[in-house]
Amino acid sequence: MAKRLLTVEDLKVSFHTRDGQNQAVRGVGFHVDAGETVGIVGESGSGKSVTAKAIMGLIPPPGQVLGGEIHFRGESLNKLPEKKWREIRGNRIAMVFQDPMTSLNPVKKIGFQMAEVIRRHRGLGKEEALREAVEMLRKVGISQPERRVNQYPHEFSGGMRQRVMIAMALSCSPELLIADEPTTALDVTIQAQILDLLHDLKEQSGTAVVLITHDLGVVAQVCSRVIVMYGGMVMEEGTVEDIFYRTGHPYTQGLLRSLPKRGGTGRERLVPIEGSPPDLIDPPTGCPFMERCPYAFAKCKELPPMFELADGHRSLCWLLDGKSTLEGALAEGGLANERP
Repeated sequence: MAKRLLTVEDLKVSFHTRDGQNQAVRGVGFHVDAGETVGIVGESGSGKSVTAKAIMGLIPPPGQVLGGEIHFRGESLNKLPEKKWREIRGNRIAMVFQDPMTSLNPVKKIGFQMAEVIRRHRGLGKEEALREAVEMLRKVGISQPERRVNQYPHEFSGGMRQRVMIAMALSCSPELLIADEPTTALDVTIQAQILDLLHDLKEQSGTAVVLITHDLGVVAQVCSRVIVMYGGMVMEEGTVEDIFYRTGHPYTQGLLRSLPKRGGTGRERLVPIEGSPPDLIDPPTGCPFMERCPYAFAKCKELPPMFELADGHRSLCWLLDGKSTLEGALAEGGLANERP
């Protein structure tokens, strides 16, 4: 049985704004086992990145973690003193942020920045840390690393900067790597290289990976389990096979319909999800997807529980009350009540 590495329970994160409290994360819960790759998917504003930053203890003011529990290796991360956080963050749990240019200091050489992280967490000397930085750049496929460590971030392409961030994150052999949209704004070829790199490094080191993305196609390539978020909540969770072939939520179904079909001609019509995400300053009390859902009915005004469809596959949808799949629910006439 896989060993539980990270557990998130009923996480709530809010941001104070002039218009009121933006409830960015509303009761999110999931787990990550040692050595596995879990994808978190959903549209922009669904709460994916905020959840990741809460795990890292990086929610900045005016944000605030209002509730929930985060456990890593059985130890609570809630309200850890900053000194303890510094021992964990970047060492046992590392994160690769969406835009490497905002994470790298533009006026310091790449080697200096990497060595600084290695010295802080591993206690190595300056020369030894620089040698380790060179080796990590070599591992992530950057040619001539001895020369590259003496260059500045602007001398690297977007894909190479992302490789630097991955090298930096893995330099302390973390048990968990959180990658937040690591392939955004990269061309398709570089995107594939970064995904292959993450997969290969995970296989070599045994590091668990949480991959945050809006692209289900990316998830299909590298993940074993998927968490689908919408409106600050988890809509569905299951294996890649569950999500793609035994879909349990209309929102997941909508995401899949917006993907190009593998082996298709390229002329197939993609079906967008009509409407806009909910206002999280005044979120709906029922299903957050109700206003955009083609199958919504009166019961959806109440927030559904998580229905267990199979071992590890669950979904937040009233259509599944007593049903095993969304398709089965619709085939059996799941819309018994009038639409709201």
